Amino acid sequence: MAIRLAKRRRQKSAYRNVSEQFTKEHMKRAELLFGAILVPVDYLMLVLAGVTAYFFRFYAELGFIPDVVYRISFEQYVLIVLLTAVVWLVVFAFTGLYNIRGTRRIVEEVRKILLACSTGVLIIIVLFFLDRDLFSSRFIILAAYLFAIAYVTIARLIVLSIERQLFAHGVGVNFVAVIGEGHVASVIVHELKQRTSLGFVVQRTYSRFTDEVKAELAELIAAEKIDEIIKADPDLSTEKSEEIFEFCNEHHIIFKYAAALSDAQQANLSIRPIGGIPVIEVERTRLDGWGRIAKRLFDIIGSLILIIVSSPLMLITALAIVIESGFPVVFSRRDDDSPVMRVGQNGKKFRYYKFRSMKPGTDSQRYSEELQDNNLRKGSPLVKIKDDPRITRVGRVIRRLSLDELPEFLLVLKGDMSLVGPRPHLPEEVAKYHKHHKRVLNIKPGITGMAQVSGRSDLDFEDEVRLDTVYMEKWSLLLDLIILLKTPLIVLRKRKAL
Repeated sequence: MAIRLAKRRRQKSAYRNVSEQFTKEHMKRAELLFGAILVPVDYLMLVLAGVTAYFFRFYAELGFIPDVVYRISFEQYVLIVLLTAVVWLVVFAFTGLYNIRGTRRIVEEVRKILLACSTGVLIIIVLFFLDRDLFSSRFIILAAYLFAIAYVTIARLIVLSIERQLFAHGVGVNFVAVIGEGHVASVIVHELKQRTSLGFVVQRTYSRFTDEVKAELAELIAAEKIDEIIKADPDLSTEKSEEIFEFCNEHHIIFKYAAALSDAQQANLSIRPIGGIPVIEVERTRLDGWGRIAKRLFDIIGSLILIIVSSPLMLITALAIVIESGFPVVFSRRDDDSPVMRVGQNGKKFRYYKFRSMKPGTDSQRYSEELQDNNLRKGSPLVKIKDDPRITRVGRVIRRLSLDELPEFLLVLKGDMSLVGPRPHLPEEVAKYHKHHKRVLNIKPGITGMAQVSGRSDLDFEDEVRLDTVYMEKWSLLLDLIILLKTPLIVLRKRKAL
């Protein structure tokens, strides 16, 4: 009996550990999921509102409106509704109905829906109201408008209710550490603990930001038990506030602070009131929320296209490597047979591979004394060897044309890398990064990036970090496209391969 009970306890413990790991690794994306799912839900509700208005107008017995004179076919009408709903989604986006950040409040949500639907119906009136061939009655527009408000509101309330229920059960929540003492800190902590629907769990509270607190927070962050820090003491010194901010940057977590309302006028800040106190979040990069979703879709579509287009080059490159120096074709293991790793977003390591350009068994010589004499980046965490004797003849060609990096398209499709971003980071190089260097780990590494198209291998490391930081702050899909288009031109320039 005792053995069976012990076995059951072990099974429950194992299940709990797996469940917690699943929650930490996957359910952190709940905020993005609920933000993204609203788009198709709203679209379906808008189409349903249009279809309901059609049957309500043409098939319902209504004594307060004139009889139908001209009946538009259902097929033609549905096509118009499908196109019109797309226009309304754009209006919804501009009115802030798809903001990822922040827990949605019912009153604010309904207000935005009324504004968005009213703006949308005005557009419909401008486009169709004077065209008698499309609508013989104004009633169908009014009906669609009212049904749209009702359907979208109901759907949003259902989604919001599900989201809050998941938050209440600890799914998709953000784990918070609050630093500060006094009234402001106590109000914030009390509000977050009482209102579980906000999606936050207070893991730790500290009155001061000491070295001991810093060490404990670092351990909690490494264990994925802290997602953001709230500085809840407005009177904390500027130096200590900057120290907390740099700590958050170094460990790739969100930094928020309670401050005066006048501080909200600064750029790159977003505000969420907690218990009547304005808590300000310093946005690390535009690549959060919808920016993250848009960039991922861009990467998936772009990598699929580039894999197909570059497949003949991959085959030719692989054959050339085998003919000259045999197998392996891909560099994926070090000399001790351990997998090649790179440091990706938020400091997480991932398995890395590219076409082999060096002689087999020579990777461990990278930091040898004889090769360090030819290191072009002395004093930098990076290593670039001039006239590297380990590189094969085929290797020099594929490096010069960047063909060795073609397998990285598969890493982009997998999600470990992006088409555009900072260079992939070696673990031993990251260990030498200063705090301000680690900011580039806030986003996924890229096959190409602003630093690469601005100077490539002859660029100073500090300038490279500066350019990557500018990229994160100024990111847009258009900027990604420009960098991608510039990359082949840079590659084809006559630069001496290292």
